[in-house]
Amino acid sequence: MKANKALSTRSVTSKLLTTASVGALMFGLSAAAQADNWRYAHEEYEGDVQDVFAQEFKNYIEENSDHTVQVYRFGELGESDDIMEQTQNGILQFVNQSPGFTGALIPEAQIFFIPYLLPTDEETVLTFFDESDAINEMFPELYAEQGLELLQMYPEGEMVITTDEPISSPEDMNNKKIRTMTNPLLSETYSAFGATPTPLPWGEVYGGLQTGILDGQENPIFWIESGGLYEVSPHLTFTGHGWFTTAMMANQDFYDGLSEEDQQLVQDATEAAYEHTMEHIQGLAEDALAKIQEASDEVTVTRLNDEQIEAFRERAPQVEQAFLEMTGERGAELLEQFKADLEAVEGESSSNSES
Repeated sequence: MKANKALSTRSVTSKLLTTASVGALMFGLSAAAQADNWRYAHEEYEGDVQDVFAQEFKNYIEENSDHTVQVYRFGELGESDDIMEQTQNGILQFVNQSPGFTGALIPEAQIFFIPYLLPTDEETVLTFFDESDAINEMFPELYAEQGLELLQMYPEGEMVITTDEPISSPEDMNNKKIRTMTNPLLSETYSAFGATPTPLPWGEVYGGLQTGILDGQENPIFWIESGGLYEVSPHLTFTGHGWFTTAMMANQDFYDGLSEEDQQLVQDATEAAYEHTMEHIQGLAEDALAKIQEASDEVTVTRLNDEQIEAFRERAPQVEQAFLEMTGERGAELLEQFKADLEAVEGESSSNSES
């Protein structure tokens, strides 16, 4: 057995190590500033998408300057909330965190959890992230209010639901305890789908599925593979309801204190990491699914047809309304721009296919 990446024990171990690790970081802060050793934490395992991004960023910085970058993976400095707090406090210089966790800090970031807002077509999604005014102009202002310099938002992969038995309709989701990130709008989505949303830290998900505390969860397929979640939640459903999105950012005071040359270096490294990672994710989902199916005979894969998707999609408006209630006028402006950007990209895609 793939041993679940030892998620349950990893969770306990990470909690024990976190205090000591953070203490060591704080002890070395002044020395780090002089040594130009920048610290960067993310939410994933070695070789996962955020790690690919971080390693490429690190390589670019170290190849083009005298600076060094220390990358911390999931659990080494705690859970997602921990590394965000450490970044805001200046203990870390860089952090990669998905809006699923940032949503409590920046409510508008929950927009990515409105189901069926983003298309499922990979090329259209990538173009949207490149060209969207909502992402590239409006979001940086929202992050800056929390002391964060937003350097790059990017998609990791289509969300896939795994459960203890196959599902093909909202009725099949009734009373299913589905793990969600600590994100009010994501809970709203699964309530709309008929499930019982159950917020739980990532480190406790495998154990929760194994013991029946959870009936299912959602994640990109590569996380389902690398975390071994299919071993304890073997029924995969492609609902087409959204993409997992993440964001790479810096502590604002740290970034503002850099020389113009170093700010440009960080921007260039971010761009290099983004381009490399967007190439990396193409075909990643298919490869991960093939590995899962090769590793387990118990896995089933359900891809909903248009009629089945519509049954889920018709529940999306109540989630959109909840988003507007949570975020007010600013959320409404962001959603309007988001939709306009999507329309422009989809129109562009349609024109290209016709020509």
